[in-house]
Amino acid sequence: MDIQLKKGILDVCVLYALSKGESYGYKIISDLEGVIEISESTLYPILKRLEAAGFLKTRTAEYSGRLRRYYSITNTGLKKLVSGRGDFQEINVIYKKLFGGKL
Repeated sequence: MDIQLKKGILDVCVLYALSKGESYGYKIISDLEGVIEISESTLYPILKRLEAAGFLKTRTAEYSGRLRRYYSITNTGLKKLVSGRGDFQEINVIYKKLFGGKL
């Protein structure tokens, strides 16, 4: 899959997972299991990029004697998620026109 297309898909998937509520890295990966494969080494740069863009905010809290970083979606992130959903719908229309919904 084209790296830019996959990057956009992963961004929207992460934003979608966080639209359900505050979460942390391992839980986000678990929430996306069965939808899209994502590793920790892929997820954390995405989270950092989304945070830098203002789509996420973070907080750190102690959990079982260790610090854990929690992520939550911002209003700007919710707008990006809606935009990403529109992009998926557009891609789906193109796919159906080109391939008739068949691989």
